[in-house]
Amino acid sequence: MIEAPPEEPRELNAALDFVRVELVSRGFETRHGRVQALAGMSLHAAPREVVAVVGPSGCGKSTLLELICKLQKPDAGTIEAGPAALMPQRDLLLPWLSAIDNAALALRARGISRVQARSIAAPWLERFGLARFEHTRPAELSGGMRQRVSFLRTLLAGKPVLALDEPFAALDAITRQEMQGWLGRVLESEPRTVILVTHDVEEAVMLGDRVVVMSPRPGHTVSEIEVPLTRPRKRTDPAVVDLRERALTALGVQA
Repeated sequence: MIEAPPEEPRELNAALDFVRVELVSRGFETRHGRVQALAGMSLHAAPREVVAVVGPSGCGKSTLLELICKLQKPDAGTIEAGPAALMPQRDLLLPWLSAIDNAALALRARGISRVQARSIAAPWLERFGLARFEHTRPAELSGGMRQRVSFLRTLLAGKPVLALDEPFAALDAITRQEMQGWLGRVLESEPRTVILVTHDVEEAVMLGDRVVVMSPRPGHTVSEIEVPLTRPRKRTDPAVVDLRERALTALGVQA
């Protein structure tokens, strides 16, 4: 179990701890014409709920996260959400900064001094298994370690909503499974409202309280699958296997 550190730089407020996307559409002008990413997309996440979003490539999953984080505006529909922090697919760690300074960037952006930011980040690094690597540069960290630093930076932003865009896509299969278990434990001890975008249906079932399946572009919800399982979950659990097959069927994939 990961215990909460002495200082918790959070801005949690129950009134903001939710996501509500209603009939949202978003398109883009390209040199080849207009591309419609989303059309009538709806998604709800209750406070402290982990909603995993799966769908084919190009169906607008990343666009959905950017809309929730207010990095884009919808063409139609409404989005209500608490303040959200985005963890992109790539870790985007600054190569000239140490692990602790990369993790503390979110705190520095909030006006906290470097000394205080390091003081706040240090116990989190220890709890994330990175205590001996706090002064290590990103190039010297493993892929899993880099993702832990990236997730910690997102967490230290202090937002009640986390938007995670394929956080483990670049990792090898063994490391990916390890990181899925690690993230599940973190969210149990430090809960947030989470929208997790993934191409991995099994990952969605292992981590989500609910799985939202999207259509091909233009993306919209075609199925919602409740995951009424306690954590930790085993991949070999018949209930996990059944839910995975249901999600694959909704995607139109042979299970």
